[in-house]
Amino acid sequence: MTAAPATPTVNASRLWSRLMSMAEIGARSDGGVDRQALSAQDRAAMARLIGWGKEIGLAPSFDTAGNLFLTMPGAQDGAPVLIGSHMDSQPTGGRFDGIFGVLAALEVLQTLHENSITPPRPVTLVAWMNEEGGRFAPGMMGSEVFNGSRSLDDIRAVVDADGISVATELARLAEALPDLPRHAPGFALHAYIEPHIEQADLLEQSESVIGAVTGIQGKKTYELTLSGKEAHAGTEPMERRADAVQAFARVALAMQQAALKAGPDIRFTIGRVEVAPNAPSVVPATVRFRIDLRHPDNTVLDHTGLALEQAAQRESAPCKVGIHPMINARANSFSPFLRAAILDSAAARAFPAMELLSAAGHDARHMAPLTPSAMIFVPCRGGLSHHPDEWAEPAHLAAGAQVLLDVTLRAAAASFTQGDLG
Repeated sequence: MTAAPATPTVNASRLWSRLMSMAEIGARSDGGVDRQALSAQDRAAMARLIGWGKEIGLAPSFDTAGNLFLTMPGAQDGAPVLIGSHMDSQPTGGRFDGIFGVLAALEVLQTLHENSITPPRPVTLVAWMNEEGGRFAPGMMGSEVFNGSRSLDDIRAVVDADGISVATELARLAEALPDLPRHAPGFALHAYIEPHIEQADLLEQSESVIGAVTGIQGKKTYELTLSGKEAHAGTEPMERRADAVQAFARVALAMQQAALKAGPDIRFTIGRVEVAPNAPSVVPATVRFRIDLRHPDNTVLDHTGLALEQAAQRESAPCKVGIHPMINARANSFSPFLRAAILDSAAARAFPAMELLSAAGHDARHMAPLTPSAMIFVPCRGGLSHHPDEWAEPAHLAAGAQVLLDVTLRAAAASFTQGDLG
C-alpha cells in the first residue's frame, strides 16, 4: 500500500467547538451528559446536527429505525462510504463517547466541501439509533436493524423503565422532524469507518495517538431469574427457606469461579440486580439479574457461557432458575485494507499509531459482515468512559478526524474484494 494521499487539513477548533456545543444538550451538573436514545435531548442533538449539515448542502434522511443519515454526493453514483457513530449517551455519560465519531464525520464532509473536493462516490454520515442501550435494552438497535439481524417490529416493542416504547418515541421523532425523507432500513454500502474514543488505556500507555482496530471481542448477555418463596423473616425456619438472595449469592460466586477458568482475557460482569419483594422483614422470593460475558475467541466465549449456565443450574436449589440468553455477538475482524490505510495515514501525518483489539462493543461490529469496515481509536484519559469525567485531548480528536478524512477518500477510490471484509 502506498503512502496516504495529500488531503486538506481538518479544522480542529471547529470540531472541538461543536463537541462542546453538543455537550450542552443533556448537560449534567457534574460535567457529564445524559442524552439517552430517542429522548427529547437526543432529538435536539439530531436537529442541531441536521442544521450544520444543511449549511454545507448535505442531504438528510432517516430510516424507520431512527438512524440518521447526511449524504454528500460523489463524482459518480454508487454505494456510499458510511462514516460516523452514535449520539446517545449513558445516563451518566461523558462528552465524547459516540458523538466524537459523528462530529468527526461531519468535519470530514465540511473540510471536503470547503476545499471543493468531490469524493469519487457518495460519502454518508450516520448517527446510529440507541447504541448505548441505557434506556432501551439491549443497545445497538439501529445498526442491528440496518444489517437485518433484528426486525423493526422487535425493537419497536421494547419499552423503557417508564413503560414508554421505542415505537412511541420513533413516532415522536417523526413528528419533530416532519420534513425529512424516510426510507426502509438497510442499503448497499461500499465501506464503513467509525471513529471513537478507545474507552481503555492501551493507546495512552503506549503514547499512541491513533489506534487501528483489528476487531471487536465477542459478547454474550443473559438475564437470569431465581424464583424462591416469600416468607416472614422472623418465623420461617432457615432449613425451610427458598431464599432467592441466598441462591443468588451462591450462583454469583460459582459463575465468577467458572469464568476465571477461561484465563486473563475473559470479562465477566453481573449487573442490574432486582430483588422482590425488596422489603426488610421478608424472605426474598425473586432475584432477577443480568450477565455480561466477553472474550476475543468465540470458542472460549461459547465454552464459558455454557459453564456459567451449568453453574447457575447447579447452585440455584432450592430455588428454580430461568436462563434467558439475550445477546450472542460474535468476535469479528476488520478489513485489512482499511486497517493498513489507517496506519498509512497516521505515519504520513506523524501520528504515533498501533493496532489493537476493541474490548467494548460498537456498531461497527454489525457493519463488518456487510462491507469492508474499520474503526479509528483515539485515546481517552485513564481509559475512563461512560462517566462524567471522560476526557479526550482536542489534538487527539483532531488527529482522529484527520485520519478519517484520509481513509475515507482512500476507501471511496478503492475497489474491494471479498477478502477485504476482514
